[in-house]
Amino acid sequence: MSDDLVFGLYIFALATFVGYQVISRVPPLLHTPLMSGTNAISGISLVGSLVAAGSEHNRVSTILGFIAVCAATVNVVGGFMITDRMLRMFKSKRAPGADASVKAPAASAKGQPS
Repeated sequence: MSDDLVFGLYIFALATFVGYQVISRVPPLLHTPLMSGTNAISGISLVGSLVAAGSEHNRVSTILGFIAVCAATVNVVGGFMITDRMLRMFKSKRAPGADASVKAPAASAKGQPS
């Protein structure tokens, strides 16, 4: 194997290990902001794939760029859907103004003078 391939595999293995260690130690309170940051990075990759698809170097690069645009779009949309679902978990079941609109129960007829 060439030295460049071995070096690339070495960097990939280290990045995988470090990424796993970093993500596994994130407290649950920070998951939502971390997902939002990841969605922003996915948006940057979407812009890069649009540039790659529109560069028109040759037909293969255009096709691969189109595939990259599709994959990045699915990643961004899915990420925002997951973030929205996570944020909905923190909302209460009732609407915020529901308590004020609930009327007191009617007084019973017993013991009431007529």
